[in-house]
Formats: sequence, C-alpha cells, structure tokens
Amino acid sequence: MTTAVLDTNVLASGFRGVLLSTSTPGELIRDWLAGSFELIISEHILSELERTFRTRYFSQALTPEQIADALAVIRRRARLVAITVEVQGVATHPEDDPVLATAVSAAADYLVTGDRQLLRLGDYQGVAIVSPRAMAQVLAALP
Repeated sequence: MTTAVLDTNVLASGFRGVLLSTSTPGELIRDWLAGSFELIISEHILSELERTFRTRYFSQALTPEQIADALAVIRRRARLVAITVEVQGVATHPEDDPVLATAVSAAADYLVTGDRQLLRLGDYQGVAIVSPRAMAQVLAALP
C-alpha cells in the first residue's frame, strides 16, 4: 500500500476542506479515509496540528467538536511512528526538518506538502516530496 506523510498545513487544510468545501487537501483526506493510502504521522506532526487548529483561521472555520473529531480519527487510523532518523538543516525552515524525519523514519513513499522549499528538494532519502495535487494524481492513477 502507498504510504504518505501529509505535512501539518495539508492535514489541517484537508480537514477544513472535507467539512467546508472541495479542495485537493480535502480530497486527500477523503482518499485516506477510503483506504487509498496509509497516512503516517509522528507526535511532532500531531502537536503541530493541534497548534494549527487553535489558530484563528481554523478555530473560526471548525467547531471544537470538529477539531476533536479530526484529531481522534488521525490518532485512531493513521500509523504513528517514532522519529528515528535525525534530519537537520535540510529544510529551509527548521520546523520542517522533523516532518522530513518522520517520512524518512517511516520509509514513506511520499511527503505531501505545499511548502515550495521542500518541494524544490523533489525527494529526500528515497521519499518523494510532492504537492497535494501531484499526490491526488498519483492516487488517481493507482489500480
């Protein structure tokens, strides 16, 4: 099965998109819930996601119950991995290194991000770094 790490912004936007409108990140969340790929997360990503959901943008768009439900489904259905590989200074933003480390630690097929600097890497230690739209195309092409 295809495995993917969705960065925090893709996850947060995806849950917002599932509930409020159609969006590519929302489509990815629906695909994951339908079993099209295995979502991989780490405690770092979960903590970052919880902080992101508390920002004004998301707290105005999603109810506390919707946020709690999103976090619960991720904890229940995604594969939680420990970060076992140190990644330092690879990403332009230091906060992105643990996201890369999550993908490498899990030997994920894909890291899905909207971050232009990460996308410029193309791949890192065997993990393809792709945009949400590119990931949707990958999933659409699967048998």
